[in-house]
Amino acid sequence: MATPNQPELPPTAGGDDASDKMSLIEHLIELRKRLLYSAVAIAIGFVIGFSVAKWVINFVARPMVTALQQAHYPDKLIFTGPAEYVNLLIKVGFYLGLVIALPVILHQVWLFVAPGLYKHERKAVLSFILSSVFLFLCGISFAYFILLPFVLKFLITFQGPQGPFQPLISISEYFDLILVVMVGLGAIFELPVLIFVLSVFGIVTPQWLWKNLRYAILVITIVAAIVTPTPDATTMLVFMTPMVGLYFVGIAVSYMVFRKKRKREIAEEGAQ
Repeated sequence: MATPNQPELPPTAGGDDASDKMSLIEHLIELRKRLLYSAVAIAIGFVIGFSVAKWVINFVARPMVTALQQAHYPDKLIFTGPAEYVNLLIKVGFYLGLVIALPVILHQVWLFVAPGLYKHERKAVLSFILSSVFLFLCGISFAYFILLPFVLKFLITFQGPQGPFQPLISISEYFDLILVVMVGLGAIFELPVLIFVLSVFGIVTPQWLWKNLRYAILVITIVAAIVTPTPDATTMLVFMTPMVGLYFVGIAVSYMVFRKKRKREIAEEGAQ
């Protein structure tokens, strides 16, 4: 407790359980340890991912196989080089390794930055990470279960039933398309998180977002037209619908952020 002649020191970041101030060398040593643990987690994740990569490839190829069957084509994907399928197994195993190791990586990042944060900042960062991961997984699920069947059916049947050509789908080209679509949708589903960050810093307000709704829909339409791998309007509408819905979710998130800010300002004014 501070004496009458000695002012009380402000609390340090991280609250009562904050660690002592670390030197630059100690920070670098801590960073190296976190990077080492993350690298080990990725290596272990790769081993696990490679062991299940064949099952994952069969699962991801299912929408393409279904589209070929519905169009009455041979339902087999091809590989054009002796090592193409093995290379795909390694690539998928590496991606799965990153996904499997992601909780450990995020935990290591958290252990590195958490000691320098206040308690309310820790809660905010943890909520931010969990929300980002959840929305990204929602975007991937939407791409696989809803968008891809529309896209693949359109692409396979575009020439019509009497067309003279038969599709021979390379597994590498197919998985490149799948990666772009799924990661792209996962990133687009982060829109509410982006609006939340902009609202926290006061860059956007719910009133501004609502006022510029028509321009937002125009931008969403342009983005959907560019990102959608097919030129048909139906697929573009399927792509646009969640984006518009996420924009409204972002408006609600921004409203909650500013309402909380307003309550805090009123409380501080009342305390003065």
